[in-house]
Amino acid sequence: MNSVMNIVSYLVFLVLLGYYFITTAQWYSYKLNRVIFHHTKAWWNIAYFLVPFAAYEALNFARLNYLQPLVVVLYAIALFLWYRDLDKPLVWTGRVKRFFIALFIFAFVTFFATKSTLLVLPLIAAWLASLAIEKLLFIGYKNRAQEKLESRGDLIVVGVTASYGKTSMKNFIAHLLSKKYRVYATPRSVNTLGGIVKDINVDLSDDAQVYVVEMGAREAGDIYDITSLVNPHYAVVGTIGPAHIEYFKTLERIRNTKMEIIKSNRLKKAWVHISANVKSTNPKIELFGHDIKDIKSTLDGVCFSLDNNYYCANILGDFNAINLAAAIKVAKELGVEDEQIKVALQELKPIEHRLQKIEAGGKIIIDDSFNGNIDGMLSAFELAATYNGRKVVITPGLVEVDDKLNIDVAKKANEVFDLVVVTGELNYPIFKEYVDNSKLIHLKDKSNLESFLAKNTKTGDLILFANDAPSFI
Repeated sequence: MNSVMNIVSYLVFLVLLGYYFITTAQWYSYKLNRVIFHHTKAWWNIAYFLVPFAAYEALNFARLNYLQPLVVVLYAIALFLWYRDLDKPLVWTGRVKRFFIALFIFAFVTFFATKSTLLVLPLIAAWLASLAIEKLLFIGYKNRAQEKLESRGDLIVVGVTASYGKTSMKNFIAHLLSKKYRVYATPRSVNTLGGIVKDINVDLSDDAQVYVVEMGAREAGDIYDITSLVNPHYAVVGTIGPAHIEYFKTLERIRNTKMEIIKSNRLKKAWVHISANVKSTNPKIELFGHDIKDIKSTLDGVCFSLDNNYYCANILGDFNAINLAAAIKVAKELGVEDEQIKVALQELKPIEHRLQKIEAGGKIIIDDSFNGNIDGMLSAFELAATYNGRKVVITPGLVEVDDKLNIDVAKKANEVFDLVVVTGELNYPIFKEYVDNSKLIHLKDKSNLESFLAKNTKTGDLILFANDAPSFI
């Protein structure tokens, strides 16, 4: 009976540990170094993995196995309470399912081979087996995507990268080009090599004439890997800034990584924003940004001059003049007439969660929850400052940046807004130091946000959602 109880508690405990481990791994793109060294709530790793792991193994070595079921029960309760408050729970992908299958197999092998309930062996073996399986599967998926692209010699590929505004630029380019071509663009914020491989294999249609590909990076070589796959004919490098500086360490490394896009072996032309500080004699590279003038940004949209023409769009934020200008340049290069471009700009719809204006219950809501960069956030604050009524901002601040940028955000928030609501724990100490106590509110649990807004905002208020961050941040 004891042996049955031991193996049952052993398997349950392994599943619980595995659930926590693979959930955090999924959040950080299955990169262990990010889970260990860049988890913004590192104490979760201690409380929900190391401590229960150590307690269970200590009972093993002390031959007090009859107490292990108690540890399992306590851990299950703790993990349930942790899971209940997550706003980004585990997604049961094929990769996750394969990990748990491997975990069960190695758990039984370990138990019957060693006659003990050691945890470390099956966890390590399952993770390594999972990595090997995914590597082999990915090679096959990537080869299939490469073959599909190579079979489409008529397909025009436009690559888009930047520190900020990648998704907006991609959508703007796709919209303008749709006036002349059948266009397909990577969906939502899909911008990793794995996501793009899947997109090509599953969703890229056979009748598309133009494929607009968003390219993201968290380390050197990421853009080059995507470029080597899709080999864009046209490339855009938008605004360069300190996004993900925690990983890159320097702006120069960010710039150099983004510029990997021009290594395409069939590049015809690239537009590079002046923030990249690129000095190149390459005739295929055109710098832009200095030619964007007379920017006027209001709560109704943005207008600007470019190449002796005046353009307006119902898109909020002065920084979007850069993203729109890039789209205009690509469209003109590919033969879209200027009048068609101006009509298309008027037809542009705000991108969800990126300075999206919503009027509800007599309140003006600006949803900028998908904008997590310093320039965009400060621009949103400036836009809010043009409103004459009461102004409320709800934000976790910036993530994956140094404290100096969050100090700038907190100071500007204090200057512009009547009420500053900080969600989460990460940046609250900074806001507490730089925002007047009379207007600062700490909302630890975002599940209470709706009731909070009902009680603390009123008709005529402008409410800005500036960035968002899942509960693990």
